[in-house]
Amino acid sequence: MVIVGAGIIGCAIAYELSRRGASCIMIDSRLAGMASTNAAAGILAPLAEFQRPGALVQLGMESLRLYPQWVERLAEEAPDIDVEFQLNGVLRVAFTEEELAELRKGLRYQDEAGLELVDLDQTIVREVEPRLSRNVVGGLLCPDEGQVSNQLFTLALSRAAKQRGVRFCERNPVTGFRRSQGRVTAVRTAMGEYACDQIVLAAGPWTRPIAKKLGADVPTRPIRGQMVALGGMRTPIRHVVWGPRGYLVPRANGLVFAGATVEDVGFRFGTTQRGLAQVRRAAKELVPQLSQAQDQFTWFGLRPGSPDGLPMLGALPGWENVTLATGHFRNGILLAPITGELIAEEILAGRPNERLAPFGPDRFE
Repeated sequence: MVIVGAGIIGCAIAYELSRRGASCIMIDSRLAGMASTNAAAGILAPLAEFQRPGALVQLGMESLRLYPQWVERLAEEAPDIDVEFQLNGVLRVAFTEEELAELRKGLRYQDEAGLELVDLDQTIVREVEPRLSRNVVGGLLCPDEGQVSNQLFTLALSRAAKQRGVRFCERNPVTGFRRSQGRVTAVRTAMGEYACDQIVLAAGPWTRPIAKKLGADVPTRPIRGQMVALGGMRTPIRHVVWGPRGYLVPRANGLVFAGATVEDVGFRFGTTQRGLAQVRRAAKELVPQLSQAQDQFTWFGLRPGSPDGLPMLGALPGWENVTLATGHFRNGILLAPITGELIAEEILAGRPNERLAPFGPDRFE
């Protein structure tokens, strides 16, 4: 089996397939975890970007519930890697009564979503996070959400998969495919050809140009995200803080990750002064003390967007042995465990997984 794309989604699939006894080869034009995965801050918050429970929220909830057991297994299989997993709460804040009313709409869905939400007024929200701006009028705290190091989690997944025999072929771009009667029989790359009985395309926004080599149109598109790591001071917050124009993530090393832009600019690489200034403004708006912080480093990544905001998970129409796992946009870190499990189940069962029906790639035919 060949998996094209060694980001967190591809690594989660390889890890789960190898746990179930399948033999896998990972192929990526870059190093594992250094493309779309690197665009994230590692927030695990299924309610953060979704107005009400639906298929995507439910998928996120399932994945969040899987995280503790995945982290526990990885601690045994890759004990030298601390993935910095914490369910220490995500605080969403508002600067106007209108924004607060919009946040509070989520309260009616908390039982359906299965997560606690704590309504905080202007006084209590500052007791939870004393360094918040005085312009914050209130917020909602979800104690059951949290964070993980996306880079270290991906590294642990790849390490554990390698220990089970998964072969990683990095810096090795796909150049084409060998095919026969509706099946891909081999993947052609810059370093040679790899025979396969099954293939998974999990290359983030690069899935579309790769799939075009099969004559298929997979409507992923790159959405650039720029971020800033702030430091040089004592970490001023304890929780992930999510505002209307940005978010802050306190990390174990004392830095605060501030993000992130959402730019539909195609395959445009690099950070920009304008984008980073936008991120810094949003950070200072949330916690004014961060105006005194120093930029430790900046970075960017290209997230895989989709036309309807949902991932594309399942069989590629027109091909018997090609599976897609892409289009996760800003939720790839959160959705990695559930994606790994459901895609592995579908491939090894040899039939469609009903739980993936809302995310089937055939919806774009």
